[in-house]
Amino acid sequence: MPHTTQIFQVSTLYGAATLAAALDAGRFGARKDARRILLVSNNAAIPETALRLDEMHGYPRLADRFDSVISWNEAISPHHPSAWGPRGNDTALWQKAFRLAWGIGERDLIELAVESIQVNPARALAAIFSESAVHVYADGLMSYGPTREKLPLTIGCRIRRLLHLDLIPGLQPLLLSEFGVPPEVVPDDAFRAVLDEISQDAADDPQLAPVLAEKPTAVLLGQYLAAINILSAEEEEDLHVRMLTGAAMAGHRSVVFKPHPTAPAGYSAALSKAAAEAGVRLTVLDAPLLAETLYQHCRPQLVVGCFSTAMVTASAYYDVPVARVGTALVMKGLKPYPNSNRVPLAVVDHLVPDLERGQAPAPVGEAPESLAPLVRTLGFCMQPKTYADLREPAVQWLETHLADTPGYYFPESRLAELGLPGSRPQTRARLKVRRARRVVRRAVRRGTGK
Repeated sequence: MPHTTQIFQVSTLYGAATLAAALDAGRFGARKDARRILLVSNNAAIPETALRLDEMHGYPRLADRFDSVISWNEAISPHHPSAWGPRGNDTALWQKAFRLAWGIGERDLIELAVESIQVNPARALAAIFSESAVHVYADGLMSYGPTREKLPLTIGCRIRRLLHLDLIPGLQPLLLSEFGVPPEVVPDDAFRAVLDEISQDAADDPQLAPVLAEKPTAVLLGQYLAAINILSAEEEEDLHVRMLTGAAMAGHRSVVFKPHPTAPAGYSAALSKAAAEAGVRLTVLDAPLLAETLYQHCRPQLVVGCFSTAMVTASAYYDVPVARVGTALVMKGLKPYPNSNRVPLAVVDHLVPDLERGQAPAPVGEAPESLAPLVRTLGFCMQPKTYADLREPAVQWLETHLADTPGYYFPESRLAELGLPGSRPQTRARLKVRRARRVVRRAVRRGTGK
């Protein structure tokens, strides 16, 4: 009789915690009913120099929920996980090879649980194990945005559900909705229990003790947006300084900065100088632990960030007031328009108080009625072909609300490109001329063989 093997692909500790909570809540059945493989992928640009998942506090506790742990990087070496995928006629060979290497019987059924199904390594796994059911889990605010790449029907029709955290109660994910994939919430109590488990594991970290001794009342979150070409290094450095200045203006005199694991040391140096000038005691926590672990042990009164998911978890699972800095700056420069960070930015910009405008920090509550239509309109403007059925609601929303919406949400050039309300006839005419010129240039190149 065939057995079932469940393969859980993960690249971050936050994602592993989401999966662990789903397992604890019985979302993947009883453990005795299937063999569970944790497939770890290090997607950093240079994996050999990046912090590994097994170096993070709490990882061993999460790994205990699985029957075996396998490195995807080693399995496909020397290829990079984000760049490699099998050629179409090689998928059967790869499946046979992995079944043999991972001890999976030839007739055993396989289920996949993957993150970011639009890209590798999830896309590669779905292609290799082409008969498997696919479960997608989302561990952050991107689940509320559109699917960023058009998926082939052969993959989309196999996706059984989207598991996600209920970070914004009342807001439904747009991700994978084009295939009718039902969203399923990972229970809050299960996820919080996993976070507590991870925090216990980090309690003895020697880098945590000096932070707690300073009794910080505010936490600043770094994202390292320069790494993904959203900001320049100088702009992001300035963003962190603005976070600190805002916290100081709000009355906080002891602050801890939690940098992104791949952030350069220079960020901390710039902050240290700004803290000294503002009379703020700054501690930098560059330790292999989640920001949520810091919330558990530090019990801050404020968490400040740009649009990090960790801001919203501070509010949703620890009831900490949050505030934002720099969302408008980032949204104005975000390119291309379909960039998948646009919806997380908009959600934070719409819900979280602006620290620099003197708005009082507060926990994020239920989604207001205004949020879902805004997200759906953004989703259509980002991926109009995938979500063509949202065009009419988007037109109606823009006709009613565009005048009251900051211009960086819906630039006129994008509205003109899509023929939507809010674009001027002359702008649409210029776009038509540009398109015609591009067509002519392509035709000339084809004709000359260049």
